[in-house]
Amino acid sequence: MEIRLNEIEVRVLGSLVEKELTTPEYYPLSLNSLTNACNQKSNRDPVMALTEEEVVRALDSLRFKQLSVISADGGRVPKYRHLLAEKLGLMPAEQAVLCELLLRGPQTVGELRTRCERMHPFGDLSAVEEVLQELMEREAPMIALMARQTGRKEGRYAQLFSELPESGAECTEAPAPEAARQRVMAENERIVKLEAEVAMLRGEVADLRELVEEFKKQFE
Repeated sequence: MEIRLNEIEVRVLGSLVEKELTTPEYYPLSLNSLTNACNQKSNRDPVMALTEEEVVRALDSLRFKQLSVISADGGRVPKYRHLLAEKLGLMPAEQAVLCELLLRGPQTVGELRTRCERMHPFGDLSAVEEVLQELMEREAPMIALMARQTGRKEGRYAQLFSELPESGAECTEAPAPEAARQRVMAENERIVKLEAEVAMLRGEVADLRELVEEFKKQFE
């Protein structure tokens, strides 16, 4: 089952999961509470400033994808809850890991263990790795291990529901070319441009010659 979400849907879904696990007494969430949760400055990367209208559109899209519903608990205002666990058959530990990846982007095993503590305690790093492995080995993998960044000792894990944000992309680009190579590349680019210009001029000259020949034939 492939789930594709945009960055706002990711934030809304992650916030719903987080609040269910950390403050169940205030869950499900009203639109105002959910918007505040999406925009809070702690435990978020990047920090967002979503409007209620943007959150409503995301909720509508998530409801269409069977990932959120309006709670049937009643009350003076509508409240919203997620269906991630029901739809994907997730255990609390798996929800906590996915929630962190939704809210903060790619992270290492150590970062996940520390940050998941408020939602689900892990005894050690191997317990986190076990959950990560389970999520990667599903028929439709939900996370992936990214290539290790230059200067980092560990690779980072990322959720696969959306495209990676630029701030979370791994630095796997080749090193910048040497100054001499840059000069050669610039010279090659200049030559290519000159050759294209010469080819264009030759074409224009050929067209002019053809026009001249046609003009001459009118007087023959």
